Amino acid sequence: MGLLDRLLCLLESRPGRQRSAEEQQQVDAATGSLSLYQFTACPYCFKVRRAIRRLALDIELRDASHNTQRRYELMTQGGKLQTPCLRIERSGHEPRWLYESAEIIHYLQQRFG
Repeated sequence: MGLLDRLLCLLESRPGRQRSAEEQQQVDAATGSLSLYQFTACPYCFKVRRAIRRLALDIELRDASHNTQRRYELMTQGGKLQTPCLRIERSGHEPRWLYESAEIIHYLQQRFG
């Protein structure tokens, strides 16, 4: 792990929002339908991961940089090879692919903030 990776991990390790156990369980269930396609060293991805941590969200992180399957999913299903990208599963509908860090953070704050 390089110096930049260690620094990013350290910055992301700050404690998140505090909820009751019941509230956190409900949030965790809701975030089960979300996954973030990201590159570890991408500054925009870092912003989104920091917001996820700050909001205490359990969102699956999918490495589209080193994992060829994740990169292929992002390109073929999302439509472009751009990170960060939040994949939002919706019951009875096609998944929604949300690009742009500011839009992703806004969505997460509106839904879980």
